[in-house]
Amino acid sequence: MKWLETKNNGAFAIEEIPVMAYEEFYDLTVELINTNESCHCVNYFVLSEEEGLLHFVIVIADDSDGILYVFSHKSHKNMSLRSITKEVFALHVFEREIYEKYGLDFEEHPWLKPVRYSYDRANRTHKISNYPFFKINGEDLHQVGVGPIHAGVIEPGHFRFICNGERVLHLEIQLGFQHRGVEQLFKEKKKLNHKLVLAENIAGDSVVAHTLPFVMNLESLSDFEAPRDLVYARTIALELERIAIHIGDLSAQCTDIAYQLGSSVFGALRTPAINYFQFWCGNRFARTLIRPFHQPYPLTDELIKRLLAFLEEFEKKFTPMVEETFGLPSVLSRFERTGHVIKEQMHKVGAVGIPARITGMKRDIRHTHPTMAYKEFLYNPYLMQSGDVYAHAYMRVQEIYRGFSIIRRVLDKLSAIGNQTSSARPKYESYPLKANYMAINLVEGWRGETCHITCTDAEGEINFNKVKDPSMHNWMALALGVRNQEISDFPICNKSFDQSYCGFDL
Repeated sequence: MKWLETKNNGAFAIEEIPVMAYEEFYDLTVELINTNESCHCVNYFVLSEEEGLLHFVIVIADDSDGILYVFSHKSHKNMSLRSITKEVFALHVFEREIYEKYGLDFEEHPWLKPVRYSYDRANRTHKISNYPFFKINGEDLHQVGVGPIHAGVIEPGHFRFICNGERVLHLEIQLGFQHRGVEQLFKEKKKLNHKLVLAENIAGDSVVAHTLPFVMNLESLSDFEAPRDLVYARTIALELERIAIHIGDLSAQCTDIAYQLGSSVFGALRTPAINYFQFWCGNRFARTLIRPFHQPYPLTDELIKRLLAFLEEFEKKFTPMVEETFGLPSVLSRFERTGHVIKEQMHKVGAVGIPARITGMKRDIRHTHPTMAYKEFLYNPYLMQSGDVYAHAYMRVQEIYRGFSIIRRVLDKLSAIGNQTSSARPKYESYPLKANYMAINLVEGWRGETCHITCTDAEGEINFNKVKDPSMHNWMALALGVRNQEISDFPICNKSFDQSYCGFDL
């Protein structure tokens, strides 16, 4: 077989991954992605390095039938490889990351420069101060630099605009100002509790979205089948996080167009949403809520009653504000046709999450590669076509309404079976992980497709955890969205995409 086929949340022996010559690897990758619109690259990375020989692994998702294709090649560190980006642009960021970390050259790559400036980069002369920004020559053009230090509590990132007057011709986004070495820490930290804390802190607005795939990988590697009540509780947590962040983003989008009423009401609604996590697990961002092999905080009858009351009260205030906001000509004039992207662009950059769905791409893990409670009912993602700031905002509204519906459906299922999982912390040594195995899990977080790939060594200890935040795909989508816009529209475009700095800068 050309590749190993697996499903989302699958685990398999690393030796089962086919290893092929690079030319065959190249042709197979291009064929899968370019001849089938439903295929996209989930991740492309170096799994291991032995005596200068790098083991490259790619994971390609086929969204039409829920299959993940896994295959690999091995190449020497000092070799030059023909760049796949020339044929499949979405791989540009993965090849750049490999180049940054290992110094391996990709011939004819159109954009071969570091993604970030990590402590373990191959070339120490590469510094942010000498980053080779793209240039356009012309007497009528000027450059505008924003950041890396921003006004407000926001992580560092530099945005370099090339403008003709107020019109943006090109935006280049450079991150990597506080590389934390998260993936390296997953190797170094030996205690499972330390790794769990790492997963929770990859991105503070995606605690559930990043902890879930790591925890579910652990369970796959130990052949643990989660009881249904545990599955239902995790599904509810993921949807609650989605509601909380989307309502906050609606507030921020209103702020950026100076619509104070929407900013205030949507912002106020975020508080009870995150406060529910406080009632549930003692932390407003859901830290400590997701743990392997058990549910430390079961959804008691009192918590379920409080959750239903929250949803009802939230909806009463949310719906009138939605009708008011999306009925105002002043709001629509700022939202519509601003930050416009098209399906062809989003397909090329490999966009995931809302940026993909607002251009008609049916890319949603809950539908294409379902796990947890999503396997028990057919989830059809809401799609739009306009690809503008309006679509971003209205899509968030629909995501919130669908979150309400999913939570209520799952609560009905939970009430039918009751809580069965003990809240007592299990002995992790009772669940040994398979040796020399790999597990892959994809979760549709509020930002989009979140991926963790976890591997074990010969002793069954975790020695590798590759993390992919949706921002890995979507920062380039933002750069395309501001082209031919006035530079004053950048804040609303930036907030509409709302990509992660820390989730990208691992």
